[in-house]
Order: sequence, then structure tokens, then C-alpha cells
Amino acid sequence: MLYRFKSKNMGDVIMLEPNGRLMLEIIGKPPGPSGIILPEQMPAAIQALEAAIKREELSKDKDGDGLPEGVGLHQRAKPFIDMLRWNIKAGQEVVWGV
Repeated sequence: MLYRFKSKNMGDVIMLEPNGRLMLEIIGKPPGPSGIILPEQMPAAIQALEAAIKREELSKDKDGDGLPEGVGLHQRAKPFIDMLRWNIKAGQEVVWGV
């Protein structure tokens, strides 16, 4: 399954199911087949994602040499965070599965 996050004013952000599910869990949304993120929910969602990224970076620093292994959360989340920021300004919701 894929998660296709859509808004009226920018291109889609598409993620494989495990990555899309993780983004939704981090922002406190049920990772179901469809849903919506309202503009007023987006600042808190961005903060939650940025906090999760920071936690991941800190745990990597503690566990080893600080060098990344594979694709990190910050790389997976950036397009989604960009979409949320853009839609805060535009006042548009982000949906998936519709």
C-alpha cells in the first residue's frame, strides 16, 4: 500500500506504507486508509515531526560515530513537512486516501 498525501495547491507526496504510517503516528493521526490534516493542526504536526527527527539524531549520536546509516527520518519527513508548511500559508487541508 502507498500513502498519497494530497492538497489543492501542490503536488502529491507519496510514501510507502511503513513510512506514511510512521508520519501519521508521529503527528497523532490514525494511520487508516483515509484522513485529513486541517491547517490549524499543521503547526503541531510539524513540531511533532521535528521533535522526532531530533530524537533520532540524538540517538544516532549516542549509538555510534554520528554517521547516518541509510535514509533517516529527516529525509523521509522533509517533503511532508514542506507540504504542511505550504498548506498552513495557503489555508488548505492535506488529505490521503480520497
